[in-house]
Amino acid sequence: MKLVLFGATGHIGHAILEEALARGHDVTAVVRDAGRLATRNAKLHVVVGDVAQPGSWRAAAQGAGAVIASLSARRDGNPDNVPNAAKALLDTLPAIGVKRLLWVGGAGSLETAPGVKVIDDPNFPAAWKPEAEAQARTLDIFRASKADIDWTYISPAALIEDGARTGSYRLGGDKLLTDANGVSRITVPDYAVALLDRLDEHDAPRQRITVAY
Repeated sequence: MKLVLFGATGHIGHAILEEALARGHDVTAVVRDAGRLATRNAKLHVVVGDVAQPGSWRAAAQGAGAVIASLSARRDGNPDNVPNAAKALLDTLPAIGVKRLLWVGGAGSLETAPGVKVIDDPNFPAAWKPEAEAQARTLDIFRASKADIDWTYISPAALIEDGARTGSYRLGGDKLLTDANGVSRITVPDYAVALLDRLDEHDAPRQRITVAY
């Protein structure tokens, strides 16, 4: 399948890139700085562009089987860039024949109890709040959207970290998933596995789901 990936130079985005290539997908990586992407593969095509400027990538994404977005505002220092990117994708992709969008979401909006979110915990790191709040607003944008596209917003566990690719994980909905010890975690490679599985199985359209052990 022809995939378009935004954020391939990021930590999670790079793991998604490697998993997609390992599965034999043709990947067009849209990046702002091609020099930051060291991966070389016959099935990888690199396009210099900015998700906020659809004219820079519109032609490259035309007719793609799916678009995957793994975006962060940390380098820019402007959390509003995250929901703005979602709006740009929702506005543009249906018009160029793209019917599937997978979004790397945040864990902050997951519920730990009815009406209580991860981000509401007083111990939630203050430095993470702006991006967590931006990702929560982004989820609202997806849920309110009438765009003709099957989006899936995929929240990781509370802790997403480097580690092994086991291929094992659990799926949930709006509630934070924890293991028998009350820990919510997933490795970056297994998060990538879960995301690409959603693409290959074409499930969870127009839903927020979460992934954890």
